[in-house]
Order: sequence, then structure tokens, then C-alpha cells
Amino acid sequence: MIRRRALLATPVLALPAAARAQAWPSRPVRIVLAYPPGGSTDVLARTLAAALAEAIPGSTFVVDNRPGGAAVVGTQAVAQAAPDGYTLSLGNNQTHAANAAMLPSLPFDPIADFAPIARLAAVHHALVVPANGPRTLAELAAKGKNGGRVTYASSGAGSASHMIAETFVRRERMDATHVPYRGGAPATTDTVAGTVDFFVSTWPQVVALVRDGRLRALGIGAPARLPETPDVPTFAELNAQDLAVDAWFGLWAPARTDAAIVTRLSDALIGILGQPAMRERLNGQGFVAAPMPAGPFAAFQREEVERWRRMVEITGIRLPG
Repeated sequence: MIRRRALLATPVLALPAAARAQAWPSRPVRIVLAYPPGGSTDVLARTLAAALAEAIPGSTFVVDNRPGGAAVVGTQAVAQAAPDGYTLSLGNNQTHAANAAMLPSLPFDPIADFAPIARLAAVHHALVVPANGPRTLAELAAKGKNGGRVTYASSGAGSASHMIAETFVRRERMDATHVPYRGGAPATTDTVAGTVDFFVSTWPQVVALVRDGRLRALGIGAPARLPETPDVPTFAELNAQDLAVDAWFGLWAPARTDAAIVTRLSDALIGILGQPAMRERLNGQGFVAAPMPAGPFAAFQREEVERWRRMVEITGIRLPG
């Protein structure tokens, strides 16, 4: 009887990887974000969570916001999670590239501790000011010189938002104070209120506010002026190409997650992002669909880690810890 029970118990463990992937998921999958609700990462995560639930029969994807610690808290939670396909990280160039260069004692390895699933999208950055703020980059730079002083918000210390703004401040030799926030949403709120003088934001975070006049965009990192905001010049037009740094987003599982599950997720996402309706929806939110499957995405991430190390050397920004 004991031997018979053992034989009955073994087939599940002996299932081939493809069969195990088909059995997954049998419970809700958490997509962990290292940012608060309302920001660009959150908007993208909720859009794709709903699309994945439709693409994978019987599945449920739940967004879990876990901000804090320069986007380390939520990312570390996934690095330490069981590699069973039920905990994923939707992160970006900060969580899985820049932090490796800026944090001397990062408690995880953004490459070794994760299994890349797919690159998802990219966004341009824009420099925005309150509605009654300076009308040009030159006016903003002048405000921070000759005894003047400005404050600038970022979506977090060490974020791309921080590094791009600091590049502008150093190039113009402005007297400026950095005010880091725990995500783009609160930074945007204070910029609208005039609490800070400017904010380098991802475009999805501020596009609606620029359209309705609650914020003024002085420049954007797009290759050409955008149809929805034709009055906003590109950084290239303003001879500020060094500010044109795009953010990118990706999805990861913990390292050692079953390769068949990673492949299933990657294939589903590439299919979703290839749909014209989804591309149009993302464009309307300010994103550019930029799908890349797991293998090429892994190589891309390694290149980005080195790229951000070079940016850290240029700006001198490092975080304590």
C-alpha cells in the first residue's frame, strides 16, 4: 500500500517541463512593483496584467506595489521569492540596471538573481515645470544662476529622473537642490502645486497634465515632436541631446524559475505587445511598445548595466548603503 501511494505521488514531479508549464498557474500570480500606485510603472503593469489574464486561460495576475529604498525593497522581495512562477518583478532601468552601479551594497544581483522574461516598453523623459514656471530651458537655467536657487523633484534618488536632471544642473552650473520622492506620482503632484521648480518625468506620468495646461513641458527626449503636443520641442532641437535618455521596462522571474514557464510568459507578452490595439493603447498612455523575448532581453540588460555604470561615472551620483 505504501509503495502504491508513492507511485501515485511521483507522476506530478516527473512531469516534463512543458506539462508543468501547462499546469501553471493554479493560483494568482503576483506582479511586484518597487513603486507606488499611479506612476508609469504602475500604469504599464495594470495594463499588461489584465492582458495576460486574457491570454493565459484560467490565470489571474495581481499587481503588488512595494515601494521603498530606492526601488530596492520590492525588487529584493522577488529576488528572494520561490522560483515557482507565482512572483514576478515588473521593473525598469533603475531596478535592474542603474542600481547595480549606484548602490555599493545592493542586496541582490540584478542579473544573477533573476530570469529575464521580456522587455515590454520604453518611454521618453520630459522636463516639466509648473504652469506658471519658466517658458524655456534657458529661462529655467537662468533662474538657477546668479544668486538664484531652484529645487527639482525626482521619482527617487538614483532614478533616471534624478540622473537626467542632475546632468542638466551640472551642465548649466545651476544652484539646485534635489528633492527625491517615492515614485513619480507624488513628484508630479508637487510639481503641479509649485512646491518644486522642475521635474524630469517619464512622459506617461505627465502627458495628460501637459495637455490640459496644469504642467508645462520645456523639452522631451523623443526623436521628433509628438503629434499630441506639437508645441513641446525635443531636447535635440534645444541642443540638449544629453538629456534624451529613454526609460525601459521589463518583466523578470526569480532565478531558477522553470524555463517552460518563462517561455510561456515571454511568448504571451510578445504576442500581446504585437497586437495593433495594444500598441495603440500604450501609445495613448505615452509608452512605446518595445517587445523583446527572453534571450535577447538578457543580453540587452547586461549592456544596460554597463551603460548605467558609465552614467554614474559622469554624474557622480551614488547612493548610500
